Amino acid sequence: MEVFRILGGTPLNGEVQVNGAKNAALPIFAATLLTSEPCTIENVPDLSDIRFMGEILESMGASVVRKSPNTWQIQAKSIDPVAPYEQVRKMRASICLMGPLVSRFKRAEISLPGGCVIGPRPIDLHLKGLRKLGCKIDIRSGYLHLDASSLHGGRLFLGGRHGSTVTGTSNLIMAAVLAQGTTIIDSAACEPEVTDLCRMLVSMGAKIDGIGSHELHIHGVSELGGCTHSVLPDRIEAGTYILGTALASGDVVIHGARDRHLNSLLDKLEQIGVETETVSGRPDSIRVTRRSDVHLNPTDIITLPFPGFPTDLQAQMSSLMSVTPGLSIITERVYPHRFMHVPELQRMGADIAIEGASAIIKGVGQLSGAPVMASDLRASAALILAGIAAKGETWVQRIYHLDRGYENFDKKLCQLGANVERLSAKKMPSSLQHDS
Repeated sequence: MEVFRILGGTPLNGEVQVNGAKNAALPIFAATLLTSEPCTIENVPDLSDIRFMGEILESMGASVVRKSPNTWQIQAKSIDPVAPYEQVRKMRASICLMGPLVSRFKRAEISLPGGCVIGPRPIDLHLKGLRKLGCKIDIRSGYLHLDASSLHGGRLFLGGRHGSTVTGTSNLIMAAVLAQGTTIIDSAACEPEVTDLCRMLVSMGAKIDGIGSHELHIHGVSELGGCTHSVLPDRIEAGTYILGTALASGDVVIHGARDRHLNSLLDKLEQIGVETETVSGRPDSIRVTRRSDVHLNPTDIITLPFPGFPTDLQAQMSSLMSVTPGLSIITERVYPHRFMHVPELQRMGADIAIEGASAIIKGVGQLSGAPVMASDLRASAALILAGIAAKGETWVQRIYHLDRGYENFDKKLCQLGANVERLSAKKMPSSLQHDS
């Protein structure tokens, strides 16, 4: 077990490179099951979730070769279409294996995913869509048994209570690419990660119209081939560095930050008073400038599916609003219970009250360093950013959550001037350790 020790109060300055998007890479890894030919995936982030997915594919019979830290070659020649609990329990995203397995092998046996610390993530829309495509589904002893021997096209509606399902959209796109006939997906998620998956599938020979929109037309083909695909940059990682600069003040250029994927965040930062601009001649680079003597403005935010404000930046924005004078309100429409970082920010002096699906935040002058406990991936990032901006020393426990979604986060922050140290948990004073 490891912890972060952070000495706050230093601004961030310099340049940082964003890695490939985890939320794009995972379904892309699953998509390699759709062909017996080799697929080379580039710009893959070096994360524990990615390694877990590689292990799952290998356990099913795929050849998985890591050619470099960020390039993988996968060939799914002889596959057993079974994903056991022991593998699936490590990572909820492994449910996206369901689509490619039924598409290519016309059957699958997959353990149901468990719960999640930020609330339930049901797969009812996945199953509803598969049934519309002719799948027979039997749930026994915690496993999904899928018979897709009569797989065919169909019309699917994927709107849910909290918006379109991203993983469900990816799953059903992959199920439909080898189904006989045409599949129309209404209310499809149009997140950049879904678009990236579609582009990879097209390079493999799939026929998909409407990419990037809420209505997809997928014309089934008889087979797909191999490809080489580079994963798009991680917009959430980019947004985290942008918000970190706004919190700590400074001047940072983020390479791999596409403004078209971050417009909702950049719009809010303009309202708040943080300067951002696309770097001349570098369309995938954004410069963020925040002078320490500039007072920021409070704001109201509602998280929504893309292109709305991302739920995966809500916790980091909460940290920024905690030190922004005035009253800010953040309403969570995607995962209404995603406020487990709030009690930890309160330990650092934040004035936040939760009312239903909203956080009412009264900005304070400055946060104070404290021992805190990370509950999930984005909460980890939010607490680390808060520690960088806080006065004094902050210890962040359970940083294994962080390593699921940020590659070399501590090293990159140190490169920008932050004082962040990764230590063995044994080096944390026992008097500071706490349980949440």
